[in-house]
Amino acid sequence: MDDARTTNPDLGAVKESIGRYGIWSLALRVEDPARRSELGAAARELEDIGFRAAWVGGGSIRHARTVIEETSHLTVGTSIQRIWDHEATDVAKDFAQLQKDHPDRFLLGLGVGHAGAVEQYHQPYSAMVQYLDALDAGGQPGERRFLAALGPKMLKLARERSIGSFPYMSTTAHTAQARKGLGDDALLAPEVKVVVESDPSRARDVARLHVGPSLTAPNYANSFLRSGFTEEDLADGGSDRLVDSIVVWGDEARIKERLDAFFAAGADHVAVQILTDTPLDRGYKEGGQPLDSQLREGWRRLGQILFS
Repeated sequence: MDDARTTNPDLGAVKESIGRYGIWSLALRVEDPARRSELGAAARELEDIGFRAAWVGGGSIRHARTVIEETSHLTVGTSIQRIWDHEATDVAKDFAQLQKDHPDRFLLGLGVGHAGAVEQYHQPYSAMVQYLDALDAGGQPGERRFLAALGPKMLKLARERSIGSFPYMSTTAHTAQARKGLGDDALLAPEVKVVVESDPSRARDVARLHVGPSLTAPNYANSFLRSGFTEEDLADGGSDRLVDSIVVWGDEARIKERLDAFFAAGADHVAVQILTDTPLDRGYKEGGQPLDSQLREGWRRLGQILFS
């Protein structure tokens, strides 16, 4: 494969379709068909609040299709679909069918996960290149996919073979680094965690429920170390300095100011994950985070902050 960048003929149209803010949530990854009406009501509320994009945490094209079918105009993406879990030929076929049924409402987010968490994990960069080659052969267009890229090599690949990057566990410092790695002609849409809470102790307690277990994952740890954090920052659920860089919290003005800082650092779109008292690992183990009143109230409060 040559080094030519896959160029989106209208990157501006994609940016317009997703807007400045979207919602990232495990709760959008519903496995139980009996919960479809619950999912539909929540997803339609996101549209009513003013969000243009929804990102299905840990989901697949199948999960994204359900959200699309329950809404009228949301752009929906996977964030992320791991390459080890789905054959590229099947993904290309599923993408083509979803694009036919609901044109330009889906973006395919791909990632490799982490060593130790995925049995098949090996040579992640080479494996991603081969996967993208197979998607290309199956006709899946690069301008409708993005990569969960953190390091320099994967960011370069995202620039050349996709519309851009969707980094998870983002900080403003990493966003600035990612923009340099991607250049200007690529989408940069970091996931950003938010706790709608002004009390520092309570906000950090909720934050550590979610970020603490992920700090030992090699890809995240290496990314934070490249950004100037230390091994001490990564220990014991994360230092206040690290937690406050990963998780936005405070009153309405401070939350808006902190989110604006990601755009100043080079983001085109911010995918906000509202954190609640439900730990992230529970959402994975139980096949989806509960669409509880606390989460949905967080979405409403965020909408008031961003769109009022």
